[in-house]
Amino acid sequence: MNIVLYQPEIPPNTGNIARTCACTGASLHLIRPLGFSTDEKSLRRAGLDYWDMLDVHYYDSFEELEEKYPDHNFYFATKFATKFHTEIKYKEDDFLVFGKETAGLPDVITEHYSENCIRIPMIGDARSLNLANSVCVVLYESLRQLEFRDLT
Repeated sequence: MNIVLYQPEIPPNTGNIARTCACTGASLHLIRPLGFSTDEKSLRRAGLDYWDMLDVHYYDSFEELEEKYPDHNFYFATKFATKFHTEIKYKEDDFLVFGKETAGLPDVITEHYSENCIRIPMIGDARSLNLANSVCVVLYESLRQLEFRDLT
């Protein structure tokens, strides 16, 4: 699986997500600008000693990522989607895209890919889950569907 963070802002979130990716074999794709340096102590501390196990890629735009993987499925997590993340039949090389902590994904992306937008169920008054928690929820659902292949 592939996790995409669109312009992440909070180092500990990205560090925790990096650790989750390392532990599950998922690749991490970061779209700039980042709200931090990947050399920051807090980012590395959250990822602990898993950085050498991480497959991480950097892009200057979402379009750059799209162009590199034109034949892959992309799913976009947003609280405005009508489809639950559990309604998708995930494939091994799909991309799960998450927006920045303060603003989510840009409308231009979610409108263009409206059929591929997914959401995690929450009570109506809740604004959002933490980004690292959201990634875990969706990633582990996709891995469950794939019968936790290559995981013990």
